[in-house]
Amino acid sequence: MSKKYDVCAIGNALVDYEIEVEDQFFKDNQVEKGLMTLVDEDRQGELLKAVEGNVRKKQGGGSAANTIFGLAEFGGKGYYTCKVANDPDGMLYVNDLIKAGIDTNLNPKNLYKGTTGKCLVMITPDAERTMNTYLGITTDFSANELNEESIKSSNYLFMEGFLVSSPTGLIAMKEAKRIAHENGVKVSLTFSDPSMVKYFNDQMKEIVGNGVDLLFCNIEEAELFGGVAGMEAAKEAIRKVAMEFVITKGKDGALVFDGKDYHEIAPFPTKAVDATGAGDMFAGAFLYAINHGLSHAEAGKLASAASSAVVGKYGPRLNQSHIKEIYTKLGK
Repeated sequence: MSKKYDVCAIGNALVDYEIEVEDQFFKDNQVEKGLMTLVDEDRQGELLKAVEGNVRKKQGGGSAANTIFGLAEFGGKGYYTCKVANDPDGMLYVNDLIKAGIDTNLNPKNLYKGTTGKCLVMITPDAERTMNTYLGITTDFSANELNEESIKSSNYLFMEGFLVSSPTGLIAMKEAKRIAHENGVKVSLTFSDPSMVKYFNDQMKEIVGNGVDLLFCNIEEAELFGGVAGMEAAKEAIRKVAMEFVITKGKDGALVFDGKDYHEIAPFPTKAVDATGAGDMFAGAFLYAINHGLSHAEAGKLASAASSAVVGKYGPRLNQSHIKEIYTKLGK
């Protein structure tokens, strides 16, 4: 019998503020380019003031959220577990999920008191994205937010690595993984960002534990996790902890391991505009594909085309015209 959901995801709910800046902005404001940096509310307020008028768009985001939105854009059915506050950003977040047809633990009539997390996604002309994040209420994301039934009713549990930075988030991940294992649900994980593997390596290894069914990471994250250098050593390190995995290589495509064979996935060249959410979209399209009868090699190809489409535009979302273009490129 088919499950109600392809994927049940858990992650930090953040409203993305999409902002265009020049490199000089980072020097003037002591921002480290190209990384995701956690900041407090006052620091984020300072930066928001400094970029006043440059905010292009606001929308519900976060690593796992972007993946579940990607899954939904291709026609998959997802459930997203998260925590937002009863403020304007929280309502924006809930409405984004509802519009996308994504089921959630959030009740628009009964949101939490506090401040919804925000991520300032600062995009430079070279298309690189730099994120400064104030987690707000999602700092306290915990096992209390989990909906056991939604995990049981899914083919895959998908967890974002950003959650390991919070003690309650790490506990929630372990509990979600336990529920999945006890109910025959496959466990998938994304490392999310090199900073998570670098600064929270012990916690990341704790959540990987005896292994996961499917792991998503980029080459830098794989090297950091394994304490190794180079693709050959990185893939061997990841193979020890993941039954199947994807290592993305940016403009050089990706490597997919299906549990038996490796598949080199070619890139789809594009003029880079904004790299925000490219890896998240890769995971969303890949999860959609393997849930809907495609092989891992075919899933990798679809995901590569999807992430390329995201890089070629502003923001992490695709619309139906983008999806049609992707299928046309693939000869479907």
